[in-house]
Amino acid sequence: MEAKPQTHQINVELGEKESEGIYSNLALISHSSAEFVMDFTRMLPGVPKAKVFARIIMTPQHAKSFLNALRDNIKKFEAQFGEIKTYADNKQRAYGFQSSTKEPPDEKKS
Repeated sequence: MEAKPQTHQINVELGEKESEGIYSNLALISHSSAEFVMDFTRMLPGVPKAKVFARIIMTPQHAKSFLNALRDNIKKFEAQFGEIKTYADNKQRAYGFQSSTKEPPDEKKS
C-alpha cells in the first residue's frame, strides 16, 4: 500500500487594506549574498520621480521558489488566455518591468 503525500493547509489572513492591492509597473531588484530585495514602484508619464510603494525581502531560496511559482502561473495563464506580449516582443521603447542583460553587482550590506 502506497502512502499518500500529506497536504498541509495554511490559513492566510488578508487585511482590508492589503486586499486593495498596489499597482506597480516598475520593480527594482537587488541582492546580497543573503537576500533579494524587490522594490515595487510605478512610473507615470510626465512625473520624473517614482515612489516605492512596497519592498519585499526574500532569501535566495524563497526568491527562486517565487520565480518558479510565477513561471508556473504565467504558463497556466497563457494556456487559458493566450500568449502575453511584452514590450521586448514589440521592439518598442518603454519603461516598466524589464530584464537586463547585465549581471547586477553584488550589493554590500553594512
